[in-house]
Amino acid sequence: MNHIELFAGCGGLSLGLETAGFDLLMANELSPMASETFAYNHLNADLESQSNAENIYWISSKNERRDMHYRLRENPNNATGLTEDHISDIRGREFYKKDLDRSLMIGSIVDLNTLLDENSTLLEVLRSGLDNKGIDLVSGGPPCQSFSLAGLRQQSNNRNQLPWEFAKFVKKIQPKIALLENVSGILRAFKIGESRYFAWFEVAKAFAKVGYIPICLHINAKYVGTAQNRPRFILLAIREDIYQKFEDSTLAKEVVTELKPYKKFFTKIYHKKQDPKIEEIDYLDIGKNTDVFRSELFRSLLTHEGKELVSVKDAIDDLRSRRVKESEYVDRINSIYKKHHSHPVNKTKKHDPRSNNNRVKSRFRIYQVMSKLPKEQLREISNFLKSEGATGVINSTLKNLSKYWLLDTKGEKIDYPSRKKILEILSQLYTKKQTQKALIANYPAPAALSIPDDACHYHESVTEQRTLTVREMSRIQSFPDWYEIKSKVTTGGQMRKFEVPQYTQIGNAVPPLLGVALGEVCKKILYAIS
Repeated sequence: MNHIELFAGCGGLSLGLETAGFDLLMANELSPMASETFAYNHLNADLESQSNAENIYWISSKNERRDMHYRLRENPNNATGLTEDHISDIRGREFYKKDLDRSLMIGSIVDLNTLLDENSTLLEVLRSGLDNKGIDLVSGGPPCQSFSLAGLRQQSNNRNQLPWEFAKFVKKIQPKIALLENVSGILRAFKIGESRYFAWFEVAKAFAKVGYIPICLHINAKYVGTAQNRPRFILLAIREDIYQKFEDSTLAKEVVTELKPYKKFFTKIYHKKQDPKIEEIDYLDIGKNTDVFRSELFRSLLTHEGKELVSVKDAIDDLRSRRVKESEYVDRINSIYKKHHSHPVNKTKKHDPRSNNNRVKSRFRIYQVMSKLPKEQLREISNFLKSEGATGVINSTLKNLSKYWLLDTKGEKIDYPSRKKILEILSQLYTKKQTQKALIANYPAPAALSIPDDACHYHESVTEQRTLTVREMSRIQSFPDWYEIKSKVTTGGQMRKFEVPQYTQIGNAVPPLLGVALGEVCKKILYAIS
């Protein structure tokens, strides 16, 4: 089985799919920074030194290939467009099978689609799957900030068009299956005037229009054993001729009732050229449609429930102290991904704690204590910090806070602080940050982890009032300790708009364990038709 990876990022989904048995044919990623990580771990290529970089191509760049350092640092948004002043490693080149086997194309999917129209050898070789048996799977997670509930929710944002570019690529390549991953925010309606716009429904229609039956799922990475509460929308699109074979299998018959609306939806769009209404299909939710996910087809997406959920303590506690034994989770992620890697396991690499000033440490301790309070008191303190004290804090909340030690903004530990002292500390910790919180040791981490100070450590010691390291975030996302994240550690200001540093690469990635589980679903479909 082979696969093409779009929006590959630093390689989390690819790592999972290859572990499930899919061989990488080609990957595409816009960001040079994320591409550097992907190339290093999946292709054993060091782009900075151009070692083993033969099958790595820039779709479009303002810099010559010999100026690799500048290519790796350029704003990819300024390098797109295939204009005359841009340099392409692909345009006008004739491609052979050896040129594309385990290749990486860095640049815009829009430009790649344009080149597939121009370059017949590139299209033919890719579509053949290199062995004339075709492509089994095209997968990817288009950038999702504009759909995310943690983001700006901009329906008109250009990035929202990327799922449609994904569908265009699928139409050209004709894989047996397409797999699209996105944030669960895509399920929430955008309001346009008096109307509601459902992005997931429109994306499903886009794949139906190019000949694919779309199966829509709402799942969560915590249910496959990842140490993170990470809900995700999955669109599993099966080519019509493949679906016809698949629906006769015993695998499909177990969930025939749940899949029937998707077939009717597809027929209405593709064959009858009619426009269905949102009420005609719904997504299968792992919380509401649990029995469906216990079927043979979807079982890999529900291997962990209840007490079986993996906690952040399971994921990172051994990194805190040499006296702490590695958990079963750590052993699992360091042993399960065996394919195509040649890097040694080194859990101390990328485990350099960031230095935080005393004010930040003081706020982190407040977050730790807030996680122990009733929800209404937690909200009260959060509103106080974000409103610069305008909302106030009542005596019962202050009394609860006084049961715990705090840090003042000079770094001094205060045991059982007075109410006056608590207000004095809180009044120096105003913040506009919306997502900061403390991890809770015995629970999975929250989904929003993409910048260093999204979360602070759970351990209640003065020395652990800090943000997570890159290695700790990697562990939570289920990356193994041999997986090395390349490029800058972090960024800020205007450069945040286009740079994808190490923390963001990890935060944006599909957890590899989720990739394994999704790969198992796709593999079962392909085996059922063979």
